[in-house]
Amino acid sequence: MMRKLLATAALGALLLAGAPASAQEETPLPHLGWSFDGIFGTYDRAAAQRGFQIYNEVCSNCHSLDLLTYGDLTDLGFTLDQVKAIAAAKQVPDTDDSGQPIQRPALPSDHFVAPFPNVKAARAANNGALPPDLSLMVKAREGGPDYVHGILTGYVNAPSGFHLGDGMNYNEYFPGHQIAMPQPLSDNSVTFADGTPPLLDEEARDVVTFLAWAAEPRLEERHRTGLKAVLFLIAMTGVLYGAKRRVWSDVEH
Repeated sequence: MMRKLLATAALGALLLAGAPASAQEETPLPHLGWSFDGIFGTYDRAAAQRGFQIYNEVCSNCHSLDLLTYGDLTDLGFTLDQVKAIAAAKQVPDTDDSGQPIQRPALPSDHFVAPFPNVKAARAANNGALPPDLSLMVKAREGGPDYVHGILTGYVNAPSGFHLGDGMNYNEYFPGHQIAMPQPLSDNSVTFADGTPPLLDEEARDVVTFLAWAAEPRLEERHRTGLKAVLFLIAMTGVLYGAKRRVWSDVEH
């Protein structure tokens, strides 16, 4: 558990930050293709649920998701009873009827509970580093989901002759290839509730899918609205063209 806490502590910061330059050429970032790509893209609900499990069991030890409420999880296919149970496992500050501060189980209407009460506590627990919120992490870097997946799966041994700084780890896809964050995921990091084999690539794909949804939960609604608008414009173009032909038929002939 301690290894997972330390490994995830700097995830968001290191995804956003650069690294010392290296003479070695950058490794091209592969485009994997995601269910939510393109104008007809949708979220794979099963993958996103598994990704939430990874966030809940691993990433949430250090990173917040301030822009989401627990109730938002119903959009991923969780039942209201499941959401209530997920929320109730967390404690949030409140006041009682007399105005005294208390802690109570979270409700679906509450935002995701942050792992630390304040910035100073977060830094003190992570050797001075501040683990950032992950709500928009997939949109934070060029390459988006491919970049996040690459970082999570790009840990390999440094090639011969490569000088790796003290406390740094070699990552194929991180700029400069030197990253301070230890590998956060590996095979069998979690035991998926639906029985999916928890291999590293699957874990990375699933958590990326969840974070993509977290960054843009209304993507599918936006796509549907855009498609309706395009179909309306096509139909209206036909109507207007027919009206034009009728109105100007005498002049054209």
